[in-house]
Amino acid sequence: MALTLYVDTTRWRAHHKQVLEQFPGLVPVCKGNGYGFGHERLADEATRFGSDMLAVGTTYEAARIKDWFSGDLLVLTPFRRGEEPVPLPDRVIRSVSSVEGVHGLVGARVVIEVMSSMKRHGVSEQELGQLHAAIEDVRLEGFGIHLPLDRTDGSDAVEEVIQWMDRLRAARLPLHTMFVSHLSAQELARLQQQFPQTRFRARIGTRLWLGDHDATEYRGSVLDVTRVAKGERFGYRQQKTASDGYLVVVAGGTSHGVGLEAPKALHGVMPRAKGVARAGLATVNRNLAPFVWAGKQRWFAEPPHMQVSILFVPSDAPEPKVGEELVAHLRHTTTQFDRLVDR
Repeated sequence: MALTLYVDTTRWRAHHKQVLEQFPGLVPVCKGNGYGFGHERLADEATRFGSDMLAVGTTYEAARIKDWFSGDLLVLTPFRRGEEPVPLPDRVIRSVSSVEGVHGLVGARVVIEVMSSMKRHGVSEQELGQLHAAIEDVRLEGFGIHLPLDRTDGSDAVEEVIQWMDRLRAARLPLHTMFVSHLSAQELARLQQQFPQTRFRARIGTRLWLGDHDATEYRGSVLDVTRVAKGERFGYRQQKTASDGYLVVVAGGTSHGVGLEAPKALHGVMPRAKGVARAGLATVNRNLAPFVWAGKQRWFAEPPHMQVSILFVPSDAPEPKVGEELVAHLRHTTTQFDRLVDR
C-alpha cells in the first residue's frame, strides 16, 4: 500500500518533444527532488532525448547525478570562496556571479551570471571591465541571465537581455553562448534573430517536466476505514467527530510531503480572501487534505502523520474500501513518492 506517482509515459514524452522543438539547444534542469520524479529518472530521460548538458542545483547534486548522466553538468548555484570542496569530474561547469568567484576557479569551466532584475546574484555592469583579465584563467562556457517570472511593471524580458548583450559587447567580452531562464519560445526566437552569432540556450525545468499536468497523477492507497458516530473521540489528540461518517487512513504523510505547502504570491482580492478563509478554518482544526474521494476534496480528520493521513468522509458519501486509491493533488517539487508506475 503506497503513495504512487502514475505517469502516462507516452504523453509525458510527447510533451518533452514539443518543448525541445520550441527551444533548440534546451538545457534540461534537474534539481531539488527532481521535480517529483527523482534525479535518476530525469537523468535517464535527458539521455534518452539526446541532451548534451543537464543543469543541477548544487555541487552535491552534481556528485550524485554524475554516475547517471554522461554529458556536461551545469551547477546553477554560484561558486563561493570557502565552500566545501566536492570531488567532481572535468565535465562539470560552475556558475559564478562575481569577479572574485572567477578568480577562485582558475582552470575551471564556468558560466558567468549577470545581475538581472531578479536582483538575486550576478556580476554588475560596473564589474564588466574587471572580467577581461579574470576570464583569461578560466574556460568560459558563456554568460547566463536568470529572469523573473512575473513583470508587474510591464517591462520586456527580451529588452532586458538585449541591454545586457549590448553591455557585454561594449565591454568586448565574448558572446558565443548565452544561457537564459524564463523566456517564452517567441522571446527566445526574437533574441536569436537579433543576435545570430550567439547561441542562446534556455535552462528549463518546470515547463519541460511538469508542463502537461494530465500526464501525471498521484494516488494514495486506502489502508483502513473505520465507521464513527457523531461525538466519538479519535486520533492522537482524541478530538470528537463533528458528525457520522468514516475515518479513512490513506497512504501519504509528512515524509511524502503531504500537508506541506510553499508560500504563494497572492494577486487580487479573491485569492487573498480565500487565503484568509483557509487561515480562519485552520484555527478551528479544519484543514483541507489533498486527497479526493467521490468527486470532492476531503478534510483531514487530524494533521497528517509521518507516512499516512487520516481523512474524515461524511456518511452521505460512499464508503471507501481498503485497497482503493484516492487521487491526491500534490505539488511535485515537495512530494516524495513510494513508487512510480509508468502506464
